[in-house]
Amino acid sequence: MYTVSATDARKHWSEVIDCAVRERPTFIKRTRDCVVLANEALFAELLSTYTFSAQRYDENDGSVTLSMNELDIVENGPTEEAAKEALSKAILDYATDYYNDFSYWSGAPNRRRHIPYVLRALMLNDIHRIGECISCRTGKN
Repeated sequence: MYTVSATDARKHWSEVIDCAVRERPTFIKRTRDCVVLANEALFAELLSTYTFSAQRYDENDGSVTLSMNELDIVENGPTEEAAKEALSKAILDYATDYYNDFSYWSGAPNRRRHIPYVLRALMLNDIHRIGECISCRTGKN
């Protein structure tokens, strides 16, 4: 009903792409497999609900440590802004590494839940934009 066969998708590839980009997502079925073709704006919208949050810890030396809740990443800096920038870079680095070995990391039970955050970071693809998506709450030392 909503799916297009892979054979028809190949025959009408330009129309399938045009539909997915300008109208609505397209479901393509090939034997047992089904894939969804969607434009980048829709994908970004779907991922927009995934935000990054971190616990903030004020250290004895005056520095700030941010411990991310969604991913196992911790960064420290002389200020919250510096720690947030370091955390943003670490998020993008982690997302890149995860994506480059996606079959391994997505298959790990304790890392599977990271997928939407990895994809969100890759879609943002900028440490300043990632930093804008990080909310910090004071943690207890």
